[in-house]
Amino acid sequence: MTERRPDLIPAWVDGTLTPVDKLRAHQEGLRHKAVSVFVVRGREILMQRRAMGKYHTPGLWANTCCTHPQWREASDRCAVRRLDEELGLTGLHPEYRHTLEYRADVGDGLIEHEVVDVYLAHMIAPLGLAPNPAEVMETRWVDYHDLLAEVGRHPERFTPWVKIYLADYANVIFGPDLIVSSRP
Repeated sequence: MTERRPDLIPAWVDGTLTPVDKLRAHQEGLRHKAVSVFVVRGREILMQRRAMGKYHTPGLWANTCCTHPQWREASDRCAVRRLDEELGLTGLHPEYRHTLEYRADVGDGLIEHEVVDVYLAHMIAPLGLAPNPAEVMETRWVDYHDLLAEVGRHPERFTPWVKIYLADYANVIFGPDLIVSSRP
């Protein structure tokens, strides 16, 4: 059994799920597992701006939390772990929403080819944020409708996956209630 190491992520090599170095997966464009979480409160979504030290898409706005599970780590546990590690958020219960797949160029010859388990967590009571500066340089709450408008006006400010999620998967991620309630 391979030990859990944060630099080894589950990726498909020759059709077999294998522990692969994260950077290698992106350099070779290997199809690999990922986890994304959106934290919402009412009609607002908590967004994070990726730290400048990230090896791809630094300084771009992303959903609340996006990561890769470690080898042999369950997606739901990964979602909870990374909310704490990236943002200091604990006490949330992310709900599985959908599994999707996308492939996108993320710059500098790197490719994200992800099979993503997407989660949604409702923030009912105020929770303190403590962003890890190695991961996150800024956070903000954005109304769903305002986020769509901003992505439309300034797509260069957002990660490729956020644009894909909002364009192609918003209904299954957020559900019709959030989408309908946010229309002007």
